[in-house]
Amino acid sequence: MMIIGIDPGISGSICFFKDGKILDVVDMPNMAHGKKNKKQVNGSQIFNEISFRIKNYDEKDIKVVIEQVSAMPGQGVTSMFNFGQSFGVLKGICSAMQLPMYFIRPAKWKKYFNLINSEKDASRTKAIEIFPYISSKLSKKKDANKADAILLASFFFETYQSEDY
Repeated sequence: MMIIGIDPGISGSICFFKDGKILDVVDMPNMAHGKKNKKQVNGSQIFNEISFRIKNYDEKDIKVVIEQVSAMPGQGVTSMFNFGQSFGVLKGICSAMQLPMYFIRPAKWKKYFNLINSEKDASRTKAIEIFPYISSKLSKKKDANKADAILLASFFFETYQSEDY
């Protein structure tokens, strides 16, 4: 089974995970938009990234796992709107590709990996601990989003048969 773990958002990440192994992890494709060149997710490139990696798989063997996001206290209206827009683009792309989607709250997968109330960088450390062969792709602090996508996919792989999704 191919699991596509997605940490949504402009600075998010997409992990391609098969049979307990990370095949690839990429930064969320984005592009400049508008007069101020604000970043937004690039839906066309997201489609290309996913299509390229699943072309040899039957859709029945693919599961897309997206972190279930919601508004956070203290976050500005504009940034929350942009975050929600990114989430919607991902849902739309996966729906159009007819890929089954599962939504998992951050608290659920973080509890599984004992990351509740930990620093953002703790997920990067945990991912390197579990998957040392991927450490070169997680060498910078900004790679915490890649680690989140990896751990989300790993959580689903380890629990999907025992959980109700």
